[in-house]
Amino acid sequence: MNTARKISFSREIPLRYETDVFIAGGGPAGAAAAIAAARQGGSVFLAEGHSCFGGMGTAGLVPWFCNFTDGINFLAGGIGKEIFDKMGYELGKTPAINAELLKRVYDELITAAGVLFNFHTQLIDVQRDEKNISLAICNSKNGIFAVKAKVFIDCTGDGDLAAMAGAAFEKGDADATLMPGTLCSLWCNVDWKNRSADHHKMLEKAFADGVFSIPDRHVPGMASFGHGVAGANIGHVYDLDGTDDESITKGLLRGRKILPEFERYYKEYLKGYENMTLVSSGSLLGIRETRRIKGDYEMTLDDFKKRASFDDEIGRFSYPVDIHPNKNDIASYQHFREEITGFRHKQGENYGIPYRALVPKDLDNALVAGRCISTDRYMQSSIRVMPGCFITGQAAGTAASILAQTNGKKTAHDIDTKLLQKKLKELGAYLPNFQD
Repeated sequence: MNTARKISFSREIPLRYETDVFIAGGGPAGAAAAIAAARQGGSVFLAEGHSCFGGMGTAGLVPWFCNFTDGINFLAGGIGKEIFDKMGYELGKTPAINAELLKRVYDELITAAGVLFNFHTQLIDVQRDEKNISLAICNSKNGIFAVKAKVFIDCTGDGDLAAMAGAAFEKGDADATLMPGTLCSLWCNVDWKNRSADHHKMLEKAFADGVFSIPDRHVPGMASFGHGVAGANIGHVYDLDGTDDESITKGLLRGRKILPEFERYYKEYLKGYENMTLVSSGSLLGIRETRRIKGDYEMTLDDFKKRASFDDEIGRFSYPVDIHPNKNDIASYQHFREEITGFRHKQGENYGIPYRALVPKDLDNALVAGRCISTDRYMQSSIRVMPGCFITGQAAGTAASILAQTNGKKTAHDIDTKLLQKKLKELGAYLPNFQD
């Protein structure tokens, strides 16, 4: 990236909206945050950069939700449960995602809550006064405009809003290396009744035969939507930085380029896929990891191991540690398998999520939700999935409404967490340790 040349640019822009809560990003965390905040009676404006809500579950074509439960308890209670029910899911079955239905579910819930929002609207900057954000600067087809709010919630996944405001963050491992991404895809003409159950045994043969330009041993697989239609989470895009537009551009090109390699592999080496045809690839590249905003508390692998509980917890979760290897050699894949099988909970076990992990330590009127909350890398790989985003988004939206009602008398660091827990419980959140 060429950053040597710089210019000055200034102009007057309209203050288009004044609201209690501004939310950047309408993925699962942003959608849940918006619904929760609006249901508490606050005014909400949500800026979504794409053409629909849902992020990776809709525009990104991720084929299934990860677990909403721990096998016994429904952890993503409240708004997550509403979405689960409206999608027609059944407990005990893998919830494959019908992206078009999920788009309409989000549309219905968000409009019914009275949220003001615009699609194709990008957050491009913020204005900060000491430790408070005063304005969000956005861009849309109508041009650049400002939004004034009492509270700001970062649901961008990448921590864009918080980073723009100067909040501290971490990225990736000790060398700042990030997990690879995936461009998910949609296929038809899959014979599910006669398909090969385990394709991993054939991968090494395909590697030896030169089918793949890069031997990717980690192939999560496909989900059935019925009638021969399949959603696929296949093909890693390595050396990807989801906070860099040039890297994302190269990643999208790479993701589309390798899909024919997987098509050849499935057709020639596995049963049931002989007539499969690519229908579409996602319009969003699947990003698993970028910034982790430094908060008042950092969740760690130790919290995962000891099934931690917190006085200020806003939910509990139970997805395993899932750090996709950033190298494609056998040793890296084996290490991944050891972690994902070793760091997981038994049925009925889960860990708490403290409110403090949603509060950037450097900001007074901002919250984060989704995969950019304050964690170490191990915990981020667990909590980053969509049901976890419902939990943290719902909590951030509810907390923001409480904070907005104080009219600046309190900060995000010192709101009444017992009141927050009470309101979350009323929404249906799973808070077994809360006593009113």
